[in-house]
Amino acid sequence: MLKKVITVVVLATLLTSCVSKKKYLELEQNLTDTKGQLQKTTLEKEDLETKFAKITKRVDEYNSKISSLQQETGILKEENDRKIEFNEGTVISNNMRAKLNATLSNVSSEELAKAKTLKDSMNIAIAHNLKKSINASELNTDDDIDVNIDNTVVMISVADSLLFRTASYRVSSKAYPMLQKLADVLNAEPSINVMVEGHTDARTINTAGIQDNWDLSVKRSTAIVRLLQNKYKVAPSRLIPSGRSSYVPLTGNSTSKERARNRRTNIIIMPDLNKFFALLATEEVVKL
Repeated sequence: MLKKVITVVVLATLLTSCVSKKKYLELEQNLTDTKGQLQKTTLEKEDLETKFAKITKRVDEYNSKISSLQQETGILKEENDRKIEFNEGTVISNNMRAKLNATLSNVSSEELAKAKTLKDSMNIAIAHNLKKSINASELNTDDDIDVNIDNTVVMISVADSLLFRTASYRVSSKAYPMLQKLADVLNAEPSINVMVEGHTDARTINTAGIQDNWDLSVKRSTAIVRLLQNKYKVAPSRLIPSGRSSYVPLTGNSTSKERARNRRTNIIIMPDLNKFFALLATEEVVKL
């Protein structure tokens, strides 16, 4: 009986020992698998973090480029709105076109119908402003003065008898009221320049102070330019003296009446397109 009991106890002990070892091995295997899975997960996490960091960096770079492009686009747009270019195609900015259209809205439909190109429209706009600035009836108060406005050029032809004595290039005081009115127009309109063009008759001249008609025509135009600059404060950068001698006559040179007509000074008022549209740009900036 005692043998049986001992045998059962030993057998039970052995059986219990075997089950514990199997569980241990199973747990050990589970631990190994878990560690392996954890290591794998850790590596995957590190890989994902690396990839995410790269993606984040690329997104930041793209955002930076987008921001830079937006800034450049804004600058280019602003420059385009302010920029004025003149070439064979006659290009103006959007702001300038708007200002041009505003000016043209005050021009008659008959005048507008003459415009076939953008340059034609610009010329019409400038002519409109010139006609507003220059009242031909105020200047043309004497038979010795003739004012013509043709497109964008204003031609004021002044007879020799009003400006100079015979063979002289000293400006007569009789011309001062006319020159004052001219200077008022020029000083009020920075977008126009003026050319003073001297003409003589065909009779020869050779004195101590004057070599020939070329010399006389140039000295006369220069005398008027100096007067406009010094007495009437017109900016010298806008003044152009020139002499044509006797080679552009209005009529023949046979009679005293013909010669008197040929002796003249042309004051030619010319718009400066760059200055004209620069003034429009300045007005636009002030409004902003």
